[in-house]
Amino acid sequence: MNLMQQVIEAFSSLATNKLRSGLTMLGIIIGVAAVIAMLAIGNGAQASITDQINSIGSNLIFVRSGGEEDVKNPRPLTRRDAEAIADVSQAPSVSAVTAVISNPFTIIYSRESTNSSVLGVSANYIDVHNLTLAEGEFIDETHELGRSAVAVLGSEPAEKLFGRTENIVGETVRINGITFRVIGVLKSRGGSAMMSMDNRVMIPITTGQTRLFSRKNADEVDQIQVQAVSSELVNQAADEVSIILQMRHNTRIGEDDFTIVKQQDMLDMASSVTGIMTIFLGGIGGISLLVGGIGIMNIMLVSVTERTREIGLRKALGARRRDILLQFMLESLTLSVSGGAIGVLLAWIIATIVDVIATNSGMALHPVMGMDAILLATVFSLVIGLFFGMYPANRAAVLAPVEALRSE
Repeated sequence: MNLMQQVIEAFSSLATNKLRSGLTMLGIIIGVAAVIAMLAIGNGAQASITDQINSIGSNLIFVRSGGEEDVKNPRPLTRRDAEAIADVSQAPSVSAVTAVISNPFTIIYSRESTNSSVLGVSANYIDVHNLTLAEGEFIDETHELGRSAVAVLGSEPAEKLFGRTENIVGETVRINGITFRVIGVLKSRGGSAMMSMDNRVMIPITTGQTRLFSRKNADEVDQIQVQAVSSELVNQAADEVSIILQMRHNTRIGEDDFTIVKQQDMLDMASSVTGIMTIFLGGIGGISLLVGGIGIMNIMLVSVTERTREIGLRKALGARRRDILLQFMLESLTLSVSGGAIGVLLAWIIATIVDVIATNSGMALHPVMGMDAILLATVFSLVIGLFFGMYPANRAAVLAPVEALRSE
């Protein structure tokens, strides 16, 4: 009997017990689908977070208050610190600097309200973050000097409050009981539930410090955001910022009362976290595959017991040990490979459903089904079929013809 005939024989044997074969494949189907779908969702989440971080530039540096715990008399960051960093003579590798102060507030328009992050920013915030306006203008130095009650809305609060992102300039909103006139609306940059770049409202930092935010020091800011001249000069710019703040805060080296985080550090951290999550999710699917393999071995052992007389008869008619071994191995492989193929299709369906749900929910999560994940799950299912099919196949192959024919 040639290989093709044995393959046909394997399909024929499995077809005689369709329900049992289907239930046996179910474990492999679920396992393969789980592995591929979980990896696709994990890769999609990683790509989404990476895109969000990259969208605000690869040459950003974030400086926040707080450093070593044992620092004596730590000083907060101030707007004057930001002005010093913006001095080209002191920091030639820095192209732009903006001070930021923020708090969550409820934004109210007529009978509508929404919770959003309100940021007090300086005029060059739009340049540091490469923002684009959908309409209107951004905060300028005149607004800062006049402590004007003006606001620039992100696309999310604009949509939630007005039901649109156009023709909003000139409208007024209330923040903590203070009326602000809308002077601009930002274009959407996308985001997720954990990290939305659009759910924010920007006001002049001077207005925020005097009328909205409460800080111990009137000039205190939460963060200073620095844009380096280029991504190649980020490390040099970070060193320049560190030296300036050490001098201004009179701190010793290694005892900084501030923390500097580079954009690349954030990207590496996000990639590490999502990578661990992806491996964890894939491992859960791998356990399902293992359970499916045990199911295959169990059913094949039952099949050997049920077909003992058939095995004895085939051996009596001249079938060799390797013929019997190959027959049962092919049946095991047929179950695992068929289950794997159906699992790949099911994973694609799951990924598509998740993509649609995420899109409709406004989340920037698009599962990515890579060929590496498909090949990994397929090869794994093939190996499972070989591994868990070996013992039952070998047990069938070593049956003595006389003893097999005597069995009932």
